[in-house]
Amino acid sequence: MNNTVNKLKKIDLKSITLYIGAIVILLAFTIICKANGKDFLTSSNIQNIISQSSVMAVVAIGASLVILTGGIDLSVGSIVGFVGIFGGIMIKSGVPLFAVIVICCVVCALIGLATGYFVSFGKVPAFIVTLGTMQIIRGLTKVLTSGKPVSGFPEALSKLSSFEIFGIPIIIIYVFIFYVLIVFTLSKTKFGRRIYSIGGNPNAAKLSGVKVNKIEMLTYMLAGLFSAFGGLMLLSRLSYADPNAGSGYEMDAIAAVVIGGIALSGGKGKVANTLVGALILGMLKCGLQILNVPTYYQTIIIGVVIIAAVYMDKAKERKAE
Repeated sequence: MNNTVNKLKKIDLKSITLYIGAIVILLAFTIICKANGKDFLTSSNIQNIISQSSVMAVVAIGASLVILTGGIDLSVGSIVGFVGIFGGIMIKSGVPLFAVIVICCVVCALIGLATGYFVSFGKVPAFIVTLGTMQIIRGLTKVLTSGKPVSGFPEALSKLSSFEIFGIPIIIIYVFIFYVLIVFTLSKTKFGRRIYSIGGNPNAAKLSGVKVNKIEMLTYMLAGLFSAFGGLMLLSRLSYADPNAGSGYEMDAIAAVVIGGIALSGGKGKVANTLVGALILGMLKCGLQILNVPTYYQTIIIGVVIIAAVYMDKAKERKAE
């Protein structure tokens, strides 16, 4: 009897609720679309959901790490757009593709590191620092091309996201690898456990010997790095760089994190569920597009979903207390 009770206690009800929610949304859009003479579960729609969700899911990894420490990063979307233009210019200038990938990752990691320094060591509120960083990066992106898009890339760029391995699109494999690595890091390494301890109680973590400022700074660096990966994936998928690309990704990433059940206060939640959150958001967007819901209404609906997810999470916390 006791063993049964212990097993029930170990069941992650939040994850189960999340998965059920994803299935409900899938069924709801399938029924609604069918009632309107349209099909939701088609191969093209599924591919569209995966394509829309993949970049967001990768960017959301970095956002998850920052939020787990109790922080916030509003600059991730601007970095996605910056990578497209910056990387695109280098490719057009004849820089080898591998070198472009490495340079973009290093530059964006340094941007994240600088942001993290001001937040953790400078004690400037994360909202202010990352909002400022977002504006700087957005402005710099437009300065690089005078606000004009960049196109005419070699076929090798598009192949980075278009080819398949055993019938599985490589872009899905990228996402899978990133999530496996980060889930392993958070659950099996000291660095991961310290991220959770800082989010749970930074003062207690500091007293136990955790270098809180350093860990916080590194999470912002990783947010910059994963934003670079997302930007490169988007550039490869579109073979077109727009200075306005990535706009709104910061909100989508935070939405995926919140829907996935990570507490905005930090210290609680699973990054693996962020992937489910990204897929749910992707299904919402795709379903609304199929139903010809105007973009501005889509934004309102997603905003309502974010508020509802946060409210439900806070309600559960109050009930637990």
